Amino acid sequence: MKLLANENFPLTSVKILKDAGFDIMYIGTDFSGILDSEVMQIAMDQKRTILTFDRDYGELIFKKGFKPEMGVIYLRWNDFQPEMPGNYLRDLFSAGKIDFTEKLTVISADTIRQRKY
Repeated sequence: MKLLANENFPLTSVKILKDAGFDIMYIGTDFSGILDSEVMQIAMDQKRTILTFDRDYGELIFKKGFKPEMGVIYLRWNDFQPEMPGNYLRDLFSAGKIDFTEKLTVISADTIRQRKY
């Protein structure tokens, strides 16, 4: 699975996913300061799933027409330690029960919702 972590995704979690064998790029070190639309374009060009804490990605998909094939995962967590997203997603991906393709996946404290696009 190829991942693209947005700037607001904790670097500690990026390292956890990388150590687990995932192909992950981090906007914060590779392309710091680029626009969300540019993040979307990278994800589409390289067929990567976006990991973000930024709710604006839903608008980019449903109002601006961006359709990253491999999906967007938006974490709606307010309070967490830097390693928590990485550990959670590592376990979620390893379970292999959810298809993220062409979907906005919203993960909150107690639910996972998906909307196809």
